[in-house]
Amino acid sequence: MNSTDRMPPISDADMTAAQRQAVADYASTRKTAVFEGPFVPLLRSPELLDRVQRVGEYLRYRNALPRRLSEMAILIAARHWSQQFEWNIHVADAATAGLADAVIDAIADGRRPATLVEDEAVVYDFCLELLHNQSVSDVTYSRAVALSGEQGVIDLVGILGYYSLLAMVMNTARTPIRDGMSPALERFPA
Repeated sequence: MNSTDRMPPISDADMTAAQRQAVADYASTRKTAVFEGPFVPLLRSPELLDRVQRVGEYLRYRNALPRRLSEMAILIAARHWSQQFEWNIHVADAATAGLADAVIDAIADGRRPATLVEDEAVVYDFCLELLHNQSVSDVTYSRAVALSGEQGVIDLVGILGYYSLLAMVMNTARTPIRDGMSPALERFPA
């Protein structure tokens, strides 16, 4: 696979007014000057970038699920898409949020973790069914509603959709991982 970054950062001098405004809005919403990862290729469509990053701000920081479960869902999406940047950013967040190393390692390997606690099992089953079957069984849906209510279910779907979108953007653009990071995921066999 060719690893050339198809959509590298755009210099300030080459940005349109709309692109400069999108970067400024991103910095204001996210309270950071770091502009990297999926947002670099998304800058080619400044209005999409603006709308996507606002959805992401909610889904990453304020959704209805506990942080540990949100980060687990993000890792599952990153693993599904074999997305190195997304995985590398969120693996540390998942560990900090309390997701066990054995669970993280199993997700990286593409296998069901042997040591899931009940709420993690619900999220894992829901995510895998939705990503692999494009639907969720009644049993799995009921377990997810019992765990986090309908808002939690919708936020979980939102997390999977949002991080799948970011993964597809970065996989298309061949967005590189940060300097000093190593690819952590093997590609799934075709």
